[in-house]
Amino acid sequence: MKSILAAVAAAVVFVGPAVAADKVDAAKLVGMWALTKSADAEAPKDATVEFTKDNKVTITFKANDKEIKLEGTYKVDGDKLTVKLSVPGGKDNEDTDTIKTLTDEKLVLVDKQNKENEFTKKKEK
Repeated sequence: MKSILAAVAAAVVFVGPAVAADKVDAAKLVGMWALTKSADAEAPKDATVEFTKDNKVTITFKANDKEIKLEGTYKVDGDKLTVKLSVPGGKDNEDTDTIKTLTDEKLVLVDKQNKENEFTKKKEK
């Protein structure tokens, strides 16, 4: 379970094509994102991440046929995305990734091991 949580937390911080630090528009992050591609084999294929305009984040995924929901906060500083999650067991998990790509439809994050996670923005209904 720890490896799944770590993979999801890491997945939240991965982004695609390089973006200059002063070019990241944090407002584009707001919304629901679906993990579509990951360099981490343990990342849950059905994970979604929702970023709100008040800097809250919710990650939802399935593990062992059970839906898991992690909540926390996020901060964008230049091209860095820091996510702090409250995880079961009372410990907080904080991770910082580099935003490689952030458009209206695509988010690519790169973690400390240089692994990329790609997300596609879900359309609002």
